[in-house]
Amino acid sequence: MEYVVVDIETAGKGIRNNRITEICIVRMNEEVVTDKFVSLVNPQVRIPEFITELTGIDNDMVRTAPPFEEIAAKIIDITHDAVFVAHNVTFDYTVLKSEFRFLGYKFHRQKLCTVKLAKQLIPGKLSYSLGRLCATLGIPLINRHRAEGDTDATVILFQRLLSLDDDGIVFDSFLKARKTALSLNIDREILGRLPQRPGVYYFKDSKGKILYVGKALRIKERVLSHFYDKRSKEYEMCQATQAIDFIETGNELIALLLEADEIQNHFPKYNIAQKKLRAPYTIIHYINRKGIIQFAIDRKSATDLGAISYFKREEAVSKLKNICEEFTLCPRFAGLRRGDECCSNYDFKGCNKVCEGRESAAIYNIRAKRAISELYKKRDNYAIVCKGRTVNEHGFVLVRNGVYQGFGFFDKEESIIGMIDLETFLSTKKNTYHTMSIIASHLNTNKTAVKIMVPEDMSV
Repeated sequence: MEYVVVDIETAGKGIRNNRITEICIVRMNEEVVTDKFVSLVNPQVRIPEFITELTGIDNDMVRTAPPFEEIAAKIIDITHDAVFVAHNVTFDYTVLKSEFRFLGYKFHRQKLCTVKLAKQLIPGKLSYSLGRLCATLGIPLINRHRAEGDTDATVILFQRLLSLDDDGIVFDSFLKARKTALSLNIDREILGRLPQRPGVYYFKDSKGKILYVGKALRIKERVLSHFYDKRSKEYEMCQATQAIDFIETGNELIALLLEADEIQNHFPKYNIAQKKLRAPYTIIHYINRKGIIQFAIDRKSATDLGAISYFKREEAVSKLKNICEEFTLCPRFAGLRRGDECCSNYDFKGCNKVCEGRESAAIYNIRAKRAISELYKKRDNYAIVCKGRTVNEHGFVLVRNGVYQGFGFFDKEESIIGMIDLETFLSTKKNTYHTMSIIASHLNTNKTAVKIMVPEDMSV
């Protein structure tokens, strides 16, 4: 097994948003050191005086040093496929991970802490600080609070700890600690075949019943994260899981939609979100007792084609206000004012006083019917075109008359001549509150999303 012993010095206290000023990494196996990397780092922030007093590293020393992004590739290379070892590993690992996060890179390595190992293998010490341990064990510690000096001492300490654990039980217990949730019934080859691509994954029990459905941008990484989670519900689910399946979708949007559909189809035991069917807000209309067309806001099935749907009530209210102004409708009969009073005190001056009997219901209803037609007319047919599962295909999500129809994939060489051709490749799915919300959120947050209006007879 390969290890990297690491020590870093930083420009401040704590972990959050701390910046590295010096780093030393020693790569080794259980017998010998195989590589070493040492560098000052320009933290691109000022180093406080108390840090300089502690480490001896000042602003002049790091001014011409490389910034972290210039040494990041070297750090990735030297730590690849190795266990990350440090004295109080949480600090060094978290700060280093934070530096990589600033660069948009996810740094993940298995960790070992020499403090915890020492407490197990050398019990009874008054202090397990690096300085005290080195002093009591006769380990030379030269240039304290500098990355190379501390790392060299930690390497000797680590080798000493390795020698004290002849059968490897203590080391194995720490290395396997994050794997304890992995059910013994799961074939490791299944985990090895999981792709690092977008899609939906399924946890199943011994009878093939689906216990959990999830979506992921990287299926393998997300699946393994469940087994590393120490929460009791996650542990229980992982222990009950005996098989894992997946479906690649090529992109996150279709993965989200497929996940929502599968949760409604299978109602998995360990899925909490999206189980409850929610009804969106809709604008409805009817003839009231006075013979006047009345508008109102109600909650109906997402498959109801009788009205436009909204995810928030205030969106529906805003739309009603707009049609009141556009078609000179009465706020009282547009569901914006409760009770039988007229709308004189309402902050809208366009009413022709049908509420006071000054305008006939017949004349008023003509405008109300125009408003209804306008609501229907603005229901779009469109496709959201996205990445396919391979470089040779497109994925798409289809919406007809404002209602989600499903998704599909087609070869990039296909000639698409309108809605009918897209439906040839369509996997039909249910339209629900959740799928509508997913599509709306995608369009709102992805301003570059390829949304193509698809009239019945126009090419895509």
